[in-house]
Amino acid sequence: MRFAVITKDKPGALQLRLDTRDAHVAYLKSSGVVEMAGPFLNEAEEMCGSLVIIEVEDLTAAQAWAANDPYAKAGLFAETRIQAWKKVIG
Repeated sequence: MRFAVITKDKPGALQLRLDTRDAHVAYLKSSGVVEMAGPFLNEAEEMCGSLVIIEVEDLTAAQAWAANDPYAKAGLFAETRIQAWKKVIG
């Protein structure tokens, strides 16, 4: 089952994102469940959140995956939403 993990960073947390980015990207690559991922950008074209599409067994697995993201562990996110997602095009 596919899920969209949609996050919004805490205000003023760009440096925390940059400091944790290498570990986050390594997690995305090594987890084996990520189909696509990338940051949201604000008006200044600075990273301010993320969209990650994962394919896992169920919502519980998606929640566990999101909780183990180094960004989440570092306390980067003000909000995290996990939504079942159906791929139609692409």
